[in-house]
Amino acid sequence: MRGDVHCVIMGGGRGDRLYPLTKTRCKPAVPLAGKYRLVDIPISNCLNAGFSKIYILTQFNTRSLHRHIETTYRFDTFGNSSIEIFSAEQTNSVGEQWYAGTADAVRKNLKYINHRPDDTVLVLSGDQLYRMNLADFVARHRNSRADVTIATKTVPEGRISEFGIALVDDSLKISDFVEKPNSPGMAKHCVIGESIRKTLRDRSNTPYYLASMGIYAFTSKKLEEVLSGCGSDFGRDILPGMLGKYDMRAYVFDGFWEDIGTVRSFFETNLMLTDVVPEFDFFDAENPIYTRARYLPACKVNSCQMEKTLLSDGCIITSATLVRCVIGLRSVIGRGTYLENVLMFGADYFDCQDSLDGQSTGRIPLGIGENSVIKNAIIDKDARIGSYVHLTPYGKPDGCECNGMYVKDGILCIARNAEIPDNTVF
Repeated sequence: MRGDVHCVIMGGGRGDRLYPLTKTRCKPAVPLAGKYRLVDIPISNCLNAGFSKIYILTQFNTRSLHRHIETTYRFDTFGNSSIEIFSAEQTNSVGEQWYAGTADAVRKNLKYINHRPDDTVLVLSGDQLYRMNLADFVARHRNSRADVTIATKTVPEGRISEFGIALVDDSLKISDFVEKPNSPGMAKHCVIGESIRKTLRDRSNTPYYLASMGIYAFTSKKLEEVLSGCGSDFGRDILPGMLGKYDMRAYVFDGFWEDIGTVRSFFETNLMLTDVVPEFDFFDAENPIYTRARYLPACKVNSCQMEKTLLSDGCIITSATLVRCVIGLRSVIGRGTYLENVLMFGADYFDCQDSLDGQSTGRIPLGIGENSVIKNAIIDKDARIGSYVHLTPYGKPDGCECNGMYVKDGILCIARNAEIPDNTVF
């Protein structure tokens, strides 16, 4: 490969659609699959490709994200690897403001990246679940001599309104974009041709379109050039403005990819991981997903019934029934409790032994008490849920809120540090 590869991960999104999970943290810091954070996905993809010059751009509710990155990714002092965090900052420059969008965030930090004209700058999202061979992505970009290569995913007609759709020829050169078309007729000319269809695993006749994944490979010189003008967002401003002026190519990704933008998609993606053969495999030893190394005891499971359940380190579960659940670090679940379709983030610490029954502190212990029933729920970190509670989102309108409990996208969300008293019915 010629030149270096610089990986820029967008971690500054406010994540309003994931609220209340983003009430105290930014979206890339949201826990995933019991023991990971969303930001671990793009970082792991970079490291597995051998790309170790990584920059994280952050802005909202950054403390949790910064702490996770600083305690997780520590490299050899004498190596070339590094992860730098660039937080939004106000300076004395005229008109200097917070990041106005993805392109604006890169524009304001490009001066801090020691890049040369023939280097490659990868722009990655911090809130997607996928495993991509980024080395192949960069090689394709360089071999085609493109100015920018956009990672794309095939989507059926029913989902085109969610994405920017690219029109490409047989050489994967992009000649047009249709941004989130609200009717099939608007993007009918973008249906993929036979040459692309032959490369896909799905050999059916389903009409497919190429959707932008929000992952870009720029030739460094060209990125600096296009960011010298106006435009705050890559998808909305920069890339459409490059049409007809620059060589733009598509890279067709045919693996699992999910843009985790809503409570519903986040919930369903996590529960998908409990399937016998999930679409995304965390057990891939050749391309691992990295996260913080913790020194926690093994799970203690006493007389439980479990079906399709992921357990993280340090859990204590006694005589409970769990059906299709993801249970996070240090989770404590009491005797006789029934959980179904539950994503439990766990806790940042263990209650001391004499407080597990609440006698010394007068507080409900961390975790879930005895003989409780919880269905279709996300339980955020350090929640304290009493005994004999019955919690479900059924029959409650979206936006319903009570005592640290929210209904969002048909999912019950129990807020971080919430305390739900004994005998609560919601």
